[in-house]
Amino acid sequence: MKNKAYAVLAALACLLFASSAFADKPVEWQTSLQTAATGIMEEITWFERYTLWFIIPITLFVLLLLIVVVVKFREGANPVPSRTSHNTAIEVLWTVGPVIVLLFLAIPSFQLLTAQLTPPQNPDLTVKATGNQWYWSYEYEVGENPLSFDSLLMKEEDRASLGKEDKAQYPRLLAVDNEVVVPVGKTVRMLVTAADVIHAFAMPAFGVKIDAVPGRLNETWFKADREGLYYGQCSELCGKDHAYMPIAIRVVAQDKYDAWLAAAATNIGEANKALMASIDGTAKTVDVAANAAQ
Repeated sequence: MKNKAYAVLAALACLLFASSAFADKPVEWQTSLQTAATGIMEEITWFERYTLWFIIPITLFVLLLLIVVVVKFREGANPVPSRTSHNTAIEVLWTVGPVIVLLFLAIPSFQLLTAQLTPPQNPDLTVKATGNQWYWSYEYEVGENPLSFDSLLMKEEDRASLGKEDKAQYPRLLAVDNEVVVPVGKTVRMLVTAADVIHAFAMPAFGVKIDAVPGRLNETWFKADREGLYYGQCSELCGKDHAYMPIAIRVVAQDKYDAWLAAAATNIGEANKALMASIDGTAKTVDVAANAAQ
């Protein structure tokens, strides 16, 4: 009995801390925001729900007024139309009311924008993302020899060679050959630019979206709270293959990140395979623990 109890605890611990325990991507018929993986995205999600408390009542109120106008002031009910052209009370209400509503929206909106656009003073990692037609290039500012690589849309025929045959984890048109790898719980500063036309770096689960403009270096940041693989896309119409330059960010534990970074300096492909193998090993540990619990 004790062994089973320990096995259950081990399985729960592995599930909680497994690198692939959490990830997010677009889903079919999605109507809501992706699940937040950063504090900023949690604030965005809260603000979106907060605005609904104003949008829905105002929409229903306007609809009610339209119905009243159609029914009460139709020609059959009012053969002689009113010539009223001025009503001080109504004019004060429709001026003061929207101003008050805008104040309730503006204050939290400005606070959110300030949090988004004010990066921490001392980021743990700086990554430069350059948009190209039609792929992304990344450069890690680490040590004297920065790590740089390109990230292209994964072709279906390359799934086996890249070890990405699981279409649930590596979906078509979103999976890439080389993901951006960052440590969990660390502040990452993103420097974003473009080499040709305007692109946009967007990662919905992180609450990140910023333009990549040729000749300009824009800055944003994120701090992922959960490990996993997250997907985004270029969000600025940039040419015929605009739909085929996805963004993939893999968030891992610090030790896995350190091992990947050391290996990526010589061979990015082998480093990615080793990282995936270590993550799959964690998942297998979860399966073994779960089976032992049974």
